[in-house]
Amino acid sequence: MCQQLLRDARFHRRLLEIDEDLAAQAKARRCSSCQGALHAASYPRKPRGVPEGLGADFERRHSFCCGAENCRKRLTPTSVRFLDRRVYSSVIVVLAAAMAHGLTSRRIRTLCTELDVDRRTLLRWQEWWREEVVRSDFFAELRGRMDRPLDGSRLPGSLFDRIQGADDAERLLCLLHLIDPLSHSALMRGRFARAA
Repeated sequence: MCQQLLRDARFHRRLLEIDEDLAAQAKARRCSSCQGALHAASYPRKPRGVPEGLGADFERRHSFCCGAENCRKRLTPTSVRFLDRRVYSSVIVVLAAAMAHGLTSRRIRTLCTELDVDRRTLLRWQEWWREEVVRSDFFAELRGRMDRPLDGSRLPGSLFDRIQGADDAERLLCLLHLIDPLSHSALMRGRFARAA
């Protein structure tokens, strides 16, 4: 996987365009409770691990609020830029966790320095992929759609390896689309199976 993608402003702008399309689709569906019109109510974000100068639009997570007086339900569409409430961009969470698999402690230190990520944070991301994501309904559904077994201990790298495309940027975009249900707290709460 290409570390250059982390610094490629064009790639990150493309992610913003995808998120804007996802937001427009969500807004067009209207409120699921009362069919009222949805109004912009975005969350401010300061994503770490993205190139500087992407603009103010990149620093907000699209979200909507129903305009009906007695409803006011919130709708936050899925995203390819954010994974749940993590402060790092989805790109860095995916790439760093995938690149760190199987590395020695020394190489992990080097990776953390290059990506400006604390070692404990990187280890938490790896644990999240191996423990929480693997136990989720999302992963069970995903695994069921695969033609051969998916190695949960190597996530997200094993998933990236399955995606075919012209280049790493296209493959990463496909992966981010595939895992966009993981970008949403409400979906995660509803879809994650809890171990007994």
